[in-house]
Amino acid sequence: MIRKGLVFGVLFALLAVQSLFAQRPIPQNQTNTGRSGRENVDPEEEVADEGRKSLLDDSTRMVYGPKTSLFYFEKDLKRNRLRLYEQDTSLTNFHNYDPVAKDGWKYQDLGNIGTNAKPVFYEIPETIGLRSGFQGYDLYYQDPAKRRYFDTKSPFTEMSAFFGGGNRNMLDIAFSRNVNPRWNLGVELHTERIRKTLNPVDRDDHMTEQNAYAFHTNYRSENGKYWLLGSFSRMRHVVYEIGGIIPPEVDPTSLYFTYEDAKVWLQNSRARDLRQDYHVYHEYKLGNGLQLYHTLDNRNQNVVFESDLTTSDSLFFNQERLNSDDSTRNESDFAEWKNEFGIKGSYRGFYYNAYTKVRNGRMESPYFPDKKEAFNEVYIGGELIGNISEKWALSADGEYLIPGAFRIHGLFVSPWLELEYTKALYKPTSQQQMYYGNHYQWENDFDNIGVDQVKGRIKLDFKKISLRPNLTISRVNNYVFFNEEKIATQATGQAFMLMPGVIANIQIGKKFRWDSEVIFTEVSGDGADNFRIPQLYANTRFYFDSPMFNENVFVQLGIDLRYKSSYYAEAYNPSFQQYYLQNTFDVYAYPVADLFLDFRINRTRVLFKYNHLNAGLMEQEGYFVTPDYTGYRSFLDLGITWYLFD
Repeated sequence: MIRKGLVFGVLFALLAVQSLFAQRPIPQNQTNTGRSGRENVDPEEEVADEGRKSLLDDSTRMVYGPKTSLFYFEKDLKRNRLRLYEQDTSLTNFHNYDPVAKDGWKYQDLGNIGTNAKPVFYEIPETIGLRSGFQGYDLYYQDPAKRRYFDTKSPFTEMSAFFGGGNRNMLDIAFSRNVNPRWNLGVELHTERIRKTLNPVDRDDHMTEQNAYAFHTNYRSENGKYWLLGSFSRMRHVVYEIGGIIPPEVDPTSLYFTYEDAKVWLQNSRARDLRQDYHVYHEYKLGNGLQLYHTLDNRNQNVVFESDLTTSDSLFFNQERLNSDDSTRNESDFAEWKNEFGIKGSYRGFYYNAYTKVRNGRMESPYFPDKKEAFNEVYIGGELIGNISEKWALSADGEYLIPGAFRIHGLFVSPWLELEYTKALYKPTSQQQMYYGNHYQWENDFDNIGVDQVKGRIKLDFKKISLRPNLTISRVNNYVFFNEEKIATQATGQAFMLMPGVIANIQIGKKFRWDSEVIFTEVSGDGADNFRIPQLYANTRFYFDSPMFNENVFVQLGIDLRYKSSYYAEAYNPSFQQYYLQNTFDVYAYPVADLFLDFRINRTRVLFKYNHLNAGLMEQEGYFVTPDYTGYRSFLDLGITWYLFD
């Protein structure tokens, strides 16, 4: 009750302070539809433009709404292609509110919101230097470098509440306002209280608890030459681990699809991921298209796993205790400072930049021989983007970590074809190189991991059909993974991945739509067995999409169907919070159907979603997402999102 009172108290305070400030609205130069945004070649031209459309309607009242509370991203400002986006009021995919579902179920998790998640398909990391390796909760964290920055003509509040079946609840509140036409301030709050779907002992027996908040600001000088973006983010994410269902071959009284009555391994163990980031980007225009910029990041991540080994939880772990006999406390603390200094500009339709980046940091653990391992990294890099026309573009970027690691990336875009190539050599994670836990310990000197990847996509648009046939080819060598013994190891052979796929959007009549994505994956080579990827992935949605009641209500009603072919998915080890190879548990193929109703009245969106519609209608009693972790049973979710613009 205290937490709920605090949340609503903060919300009331945010709404109350709106009337304390007066602000002059910034006129717009053109309206905007959807989330595509509008593009401005030069931010200075955007500031200088005073020919924007009036915010007055025919009755001379000031009208605020999605078109007057715009936002943009740092990456577009940095590339001198500022794009302002309206608030999202679309219904498409709105019912998939949790992060794994929102991403098209392309993550493997533990069958509940907020649990440790890894990509189903191989991904090249964004950072080629040293990373912590504890990335299982990245999906639930707002990276400050990728956040929204607002330009609001009136105080803007966004509120979302999602009430999942089985007492799985999420709350989001975002508030932003312009102090003056060139300076904006904002705050965001996010909470999760996700009850266990397997063996909860009471109503509030949560599997996941998250409290996160962020502050952000953006400012531009009166002449438009100087821009400043800044943000602070903090997340405390706690997961009460269950270790999965006890297999029936271990305990004959344990059954897989009893959900709340399931017998699980762990009752006295938890993982915590605490993150705190500061991020600043600013730039100054010298003249003749030349600009200087600087980016500063200070990131801290503290990861802890705790277990009481005097209880039955000890039966889950291997019997060797390396630090303590009666309890486990595996703690890792990763911190880094990053400074990037660069020049950039635009010349005859081409954008360019060149930079030097310095990263300093350390990984610290109480059981490291020297308590902590420090690192210092120096990069040089640059980017070149040429927009030949509105529909033709060519870009290339790359960076070199002195010495021994690099990334080269190129992209070609045309009206009917996109081609992308990436070649990289990146470092293994800190955890893969050194780890001193209570159950597993290792020290390694792994080589850098190499990858070549080519992506191609054909764009075919007809009157009522949009097709995107695509192909991804990857070659990975020196791949580092966790083997069947749950130890970090490096592959000796290469793996080749061939991934053809297609994305289709089809209009059926005037009121029905069919959206689908299919990916086929074939992995070969000596290192193929180190990648556990379903051969066939499919995600499709058939739905009614039409306004009703004289266009006062917009409705989408339909069914989602997802499918992965059977495969030996990686198992999960909570003690060091990583997935590892296994060869005995077949996560069998099982289609999952969800029924949904999304509708919008004015600016308020509401969702109803019935999960696992086909439960009890299949040959199997249910489905698995990870060995010993079952997916959702049937239950109803509901949610609401609404905006306040004054």
